Amino acid sequence: MICVVDYNPDWPVAYAREAGSVSSASGNAFVRIHHIGSTAIPGIKAKPVIDMLLEVTAVEALDDRSAHFNMLGYEVMGEFGIPGRRYFRKSDSSGERTHQIHAFKTGVADVTRHLAFRDYMRLHPTAATRYGELKARLAIECSPDMEAYMDGKDFFIKEHEIIALRWREKNS
Repeated sequence: MICVVDYNPDWPVAYAREAGSVSSASGNAFVRIHHIGSTAIPGIKAKPVIDMLLEVTAVEALDDRSAHFNMLGYEVMGEFGIPGRRYFRKSDSSGERTHQIHAFKTGVADVTRHLAFRDYMRLHPTAATRYGELKARLAIECSPDMEAYMDGKDFFIKEHEIIALRWREKNS
């Protein structure tokens, strides 16, 4: 089942609790960490999974830090389908995903894209609400097919990433 819930004001707290440990696990590669994804956008519906964007000096440096992430409860997934990324996921004792880390070299387009989308949605609540409603509808229509759910969000995300990047460039 795909679970999309109303915004929870505890999500930023959950991010902050985890961010310090993730930063430490990254060692000397650490540059910055950000709360991204829908749980970082106040007021919208989301899957209750804390997404973190980890900026590092080099993603390859994280490969030697796998044990540190494992000690925090993260499963080390490598690129996991996105070249230039390192992906880590954490689940609770019942097997429900709680956290995801998307690590990229600082300054790459993926970092800019994620942050622009988040910031745009935070400052444009009408678009954010539409996104949350889309996800809630897709969770019902597509469950338990996660691939169909992701495909259903794809057009909205790509369209708004373009808008967000233009907005960011204009307002920089």
